[in-house]
Parts: sequence; C-alpha cells; structure tokens
Amino acid sequence: MKTAPNGAATSAPAPAASAAASTTPTNGATMRALVKPSSAPGLTLDAHRPVPTLGPRDVLIRVTHAGICGTDRHIYEWDAWAAGRVPPGIVIGHEFVGIIERVGSAVSRFGPTAGIGLRVSAEGHICSGRDYNARTGNAHIARDTQILGVDRDGVFADFVAVPEENVWPVHPSIPDHIAAILDPLGNAVHTVMAANVSAKTVLITGVGIIGLMAVTVAKCAGASRIFVTDLDERRLELARKLGAVRAWKANDPRWIDEVQDLTRGDGPDVLLEMSGHPGAIDDGFKALRMGGTAALLGIPSRPISFDLSSHVIFKGATVLGINGRRMFETWFQMEEMLLSGRLNLDPIVTHRIPLEDFATGFELMQTGEGIKVVMELTKP
Repeated sequence: MKTAPNGAATSAPAPAASAAASTTPTNGATMRALVKPSSAPGLTLDAHRPVPTLGPRDVLIRVTHAGICGTDRHIYEWDAWAAGRVPPGIVIGHEFVGIIERVGSAVSRFGPTAGIGLRVSAEGHICSGRDYNARTGNAHIARDTQILGVDRDGVFADFVAVPEENVWPVHPSIPDHIAAILDPLGNAVHTVMAANVSAKTVLITGVGIIGLMAVTVAKCAGASRIFVTDLDERRLELARKLGAVRAWKANDPRWIDEVQDLTRGDGPDVLLEMSGHPGAIDDGFKALRMGGTAALLGIPSRPISFDLSSHVIFKGATVLGINGRRMFETWFQMEEMLLSGRLNLDPIVTHRIPLEDFATGFELMQTGEGIKVVMELTKP
C-alpha cells in the first residue's frame, strides 16, 4: 500500500465498497479478528467477530498468513495520523495470503466452485473502476480508493472479503511467507521499475522494510551498483548482504562526497527515496548526478522546505512520485522476479509468529529487532 510517515497509508477515505452491501449470509458464523476497539493504543483479539458476508462480486478468503507493516504499527500505537484516519471498530491489516473459501453469486473468475481452495493474495487498494485514472490504466491513484485494514475491514482475521477484480492467484512456487508480503514488495518493485535502473548506479536513502526490498529488487532489475544510507547499523548490514556495495550512516557528513567519488565525480544515476526524512531527501538530491532520476516513495511527516531550484530545475532532474502498486502491471513484474530466483527476501522476514502472539510482533517492530513479521493463522 502507499505509505505515509514510517509506513502510514495516505489515501483519503472513499465511499463504501461492495462488501458493505453484502448479500450472501454467513448464518451467524464467527471468526477471530484483530480489532481496533477504541480511540486508544492497542488492539483486541476478538474471537467472535462475524464472518464477512458477500456482495455478488465478492470473494471470501480464509487468511493463512499476514504481514505486519508500518501502517499497522501506527494504528496499534494510535498516533495522530491513525486517530485522524482510522475508524475504531475496524479489523486492521492488508498484507496476506489465503485460500478462497466462497464466492458471491456473480463472480465469474473463480466460481461458483472452480476457484474454491485456490491460494490467493489481493491488491489492498480497492476502487469502483469508474473515475478517469481507473479507466486509463492508473487505478492505483483512483480518487475513490479504499484500503483494506484502514477504510474497510482488513486481513488480520480468519476471513476477509474482497472484490474479485482485486484477487491475485499466487504461483505454487512462491512460499506462503513471501506471498504474504506481496503488498510491500509491490511498493519496492513499482519504485525501482519506474526509475529504469538497469545498468545504472542507484542510491537508496532509507532501508526500512521497503528500502531493503528495493535493494534486492534493484539488483534483480540490473542496477550496476547500489548504495544505501540509513541510521540503523543492523539494517545497513542487511542491505550489504542483499547487494549494496556501500552503506553509510545517514548522519556521516562524508558520504555524499564519497558516493560521488565512486561515480566518476557525478553522483548516482538514480535516487530511490524511501525514508520520507527531510534531511535524507535533501542529501539524496545533493548526491544525485545532474540529469538523474529521483523516485520518491517515502512521505515526510509534515510539509518540508525543499530547494526546488538547485535540486530539480538547475539539476535537470526527473522526479517521479510513487504511490502503491500499478494494478496489475506491478503484480506481474513481482511474480516474474520471484520466479527468477534472483530476489532474496528471506533475510527480511525475520519472525513468524501465531496470530495470538500479535503483541509480540508489534513489540519486535518497535524495538527494531524485527524487520518483517509474518503472523500465521491456523484454523481455530
């Protein structure tokens, strides 16, 4: 999903989507679900949440694995962004893989019985498909987008209902713990592919979860050399293992000169800005070569001061704003990269825990010990 400061979602609330107009009853069936019960920190594991009912074009998916991301942490901690954006009572979560359990009466791609039991994930940005962007190949920035786990019930539950258009069958060769994190991987793939990194030097500012993914994606996409900056030495070391040839502490005053010395004195060809930190954004543009390309995914927590003249106009830079995943070009690209065997994501998935240990998962993220935490949902 598109992320805001440290991973918060940025799309505006949208009109109710198909799951709100459900037609297929569940006969009182209940499930486990992680719910934001009130306007306060924490989550509650509700063991008796009603199973979602289906609209005619909805698919009910039994969730088997779900990834915790920065957005979920914002909701867990109930910071200012979450308090102003997320309705209490919602089931959170948007990264997942699962099995089709049932389909609505008008579903054509997976039903009425052929798709039952199929392993799938889903695009977590849901729109009506009616506005200009959705009808011209840019549904990822449709104005009526809803986000799973933010605007409508999400995937930290035994079951989730999504429109059939959003369902993505998962290739049998992709393991569950990787299939559960296709959403953030898609952010990295979209950013890298938009910047056309093949045979180019690449600077990644900020190697959080998606920044680390971007290292291995850029390597897979043919980047010549990859440089990274961050403040966390553990993540810098992991970035080196994933393929970065040099990794600097972001507060080291020498790194801009050093990266330019390593690139003929010009600077890197491509900047992938993943941090959203004002200082990292400024330094990244300083380092970027004249005529280079900057793809920006990280979001500052507040408006920032930016030297547009020096960093963009006189530098002749191409600047790309990246939002979420292209639907569904990015999904095809992700699948092919994974099937190539050249993406190394296993070191990024540091912990796998049962749903019942969700509090431990969030603590691992808060302390920095965990990078990507995947929850496993066994049948209750």
